[in-house]
Amino acid sequence: MTAELPVHISREGLHSLEVPNAIEVDGSFVVRLINHGQSLHVHLHLDDALSEVAMLDAGNHFVEGDSERHIRIDVDTERVDENLLGKLKVAAGHGSKTRYVDVSISEPEPIRKEVEVDESLAKPQPAPANPGLIQQPEFLALGLSAVGLLVAGIAGMVVGNLIVVLGAVVGFVGILITIASLDNRI
Repeated sequence: MTAELPVHISREGLHSLEVPNAIEVDGSFVVRLINHGQSLHVHLHLDDALSEVAMLDAGNHFVEGDSERHIRIDVDTERVDENLLGKLKVAAGHGSKTRYVDVSISEPEPIRKEVEVDESLAKPQPAPANPGLIQQPEFLALGLSAVGLLVAGIAGMVVGNLIVVLGAVVGFVGILITIASLDNRI
């Protein structure tokens, strides 16, 4: 679950900011801008230490009156090699109200890359059953080709074209030879 930093705006008075003093995260987090008053702009800024590993798409964020807006701060956890402490600046009312939040980014837990193998992998697995001729796609393709050549041969006889009939017979014999060789392979 992504960590959240709630920021209450204009709850105590115009442009007032209620923000926790600190947040601890181990990756990306969301700043929840909760506006209890009129529409306004809220400025977010990452200090130098945070900006080395975190990214904020934009600094200024418009928040409608009596609404909530979520701003994601992406943290590149691969660049965090130890606990990092930085500050997030939150400002409202054109900077008249400003708060700083200590952001502590802890080194993420190492991802376990081991694969557990049990004893069942050492036992021989049963051979798969030999599928029937019709269940194999090459036989289906050859069968359809044979039907097509048979239709072509019949059409050649009806039309009276001896070359078409001979071509169909040669193709049909070729398909039968192929089926016989595939059948021996199984």
